[in-house]
Amino acid sequence: MAWRRGQTYGQDLRDRVLALDHLPARAVAEQFSVSASYVIKARQRLLQTGAVTPRPQKPPVARKLVHLHDALRERVRQTSDATLAEHREWLAETHGVTAGLTTLWKTLIQLGLTLKKSRCGRASRCAPTSFKPVGYGESCNPDWT
Repeated sequence: MAWRRGQTYGQDLRDRVLALDHLPARAVAEQFSVSASYVIKARQRLLQTGAVTPRPQKPPVARKLVHLHDALRERVRQTSDATLAEHREWLAETHGVTAGLTTLWKTLIQLGLTLKKSRCGRASRCAPTSFKPVGYGESCNPDWT
């Protein structure tokens, strides 16, 4: 199995990297095919905390607005033209929850409640701007028949 971004290296590799503390970080990195940044950070962690093990991985963060999904659906249904800032103010006033615009936006996307452009607005250049090719000797102006 190949190493994936975000995963920690094995403890045996970390121990070998830290054992060569007399060599420069770049030389150790080249010897073990890791980045110099990894070597430096492993050494810093050892000096600062005394730990030779990697930090624990953070679990996935629970969504902040999960318990308000139904209320958000109802709010968007009632006021579909409200902005994200207005929805955020409503959350703070009604439910006492402070959420950033990005959090609110991602939650609305997750619920499938994104604002779509209205079809009742002015059409913008929806007509063809050039004529279709015509045969030899035919008129290119559609009004002349």
